[in-house]
Amino acid sequence: MARDFDAIVLGAGAAGLMCAACAGQRGRRVLVLERGEKPGKKILISGGGRCNFTNIGAGPANYLSANPHFAKSALARYTPRDFLELVESYGIAWHEKTLGQLFCDGSAKQIVDMLLEECAKGGVEVRCGEEVTEVSHNGTFTVVTQRETHTAPALVIATGGPSIPKMGATGYAYDLARQFGLKVVEPRPALVPLTLGGEEVLFREISGVSAPVVASAGKASFPEAALFTHRGLSGPSILQASSYWSPGEPILIDFLPDRSAEWLLDAKRDTPRATLKSLLREALPARLADILAEKLGISAELGNAPDKALRAAGERLKRWEFRPNGTEGFAKAEVTVGGISTAELSSKTMEAKRFPGLYAIGEAVDVTGWLGGYNFQWAWASGVAAGDAL
Repeated sequence: MARDFDAIVLGAGAAGLMCAACAGQRGRRVLVLERGEKPGKKILISGGGRCNFTNIGAGPANYLSANPHFAKSALARYTPRDFLELVESYGIAWHEKTLGQLFCDGSAKQIVDMLLEECAKGGVEVRCGEEVTEVSHNGTFTVVTQRETHTAPALVIATGGPSIPKMGATGYAYDLARQFGLKVVEPRPALVPLTLGGEEVLFREISGVSAPVVASAGKASFPEAALFTHRGLSGPSILQASSYWSPGEPILIDFLPDRSAEWLLDAKRDTPRATLKSLLREALPARLADILAEKLGISAELGNAPDKALRAAGERLKRWEFRPNGTEGFAKAEVTVGGISTAELSSKTMEAKRFPGLYAIGEAVDVTGWLGGYNFQWAWASGVAAGDAL
């Protein structure tokens, strides 16, 4: 059979479309095969439909990987500024929310349309509703779908990870990687709500209450809102910390980030008639303040409470320990930690070291960004790295 394309990209998500557009505009004949009925489904739902398309501060420190250095090359060569220039060249209005997060003023569909137009400029064929039934290699890659058979000397795995299965996400990228002998770092849900059990079930009673905190897991800390849910903990700070959390370990929450652990001793001196509950209600939502005061067990006026008890309460509010019994799983996870091992890939080209012609990009790879546009930036950067190499 004649070689009908220079490269076949599996997956029409952020990374796949970026890679295809880049390669197509370099004169490569590129085919993109997408299982879903339309391209860019995760892009369309991201950022509440407005697509948090990058983070202006994105750098290697914002990513998790078994090799923390792997992402450096691609991120340095295609920066948030580069993607922003592309967005602006299409006249797409944008705004910055908190912490460097960039969103469309209009709709996420503008980003998908832009990527498809970039593909069209390179003569890329994007075919949706194409279920791949078989992939093989015999000097060249052969990809069989329900409808046709295609061949190419290069194959790009851009099918993402298993997070948000209702959007059609699967672990197909890992099956394909293993088929060609590539190692896979055990995938697990990331940017995911945590569940509470045991005595901590009490906190479910305040489902819907949120507060600005600092949440920590391992050595990572995130100052943003935490949200109590009917199953446990969520909100931006918790989602961020979840990527660094391991089963059996605690999540630490600083409920009063702008106060010292000694603040109750100062309050005892200044307002001895005040109670712990009344002071917490000034700083936190009432229902949360009440449950924390109850757990701390100091009901007396501060003037009648021992310094030792107040100091201990102040310290506990700075490092409140929750022990999650699990996560809400891939169904609620925004991304995946783990994936195709970076040890198998060139950080410059995303090509498999032991299998020339095979590439892996985006969420399929063991590189996971923080919440806030970082995962899109990895998709663009890794897509360009592979697209420039095809």
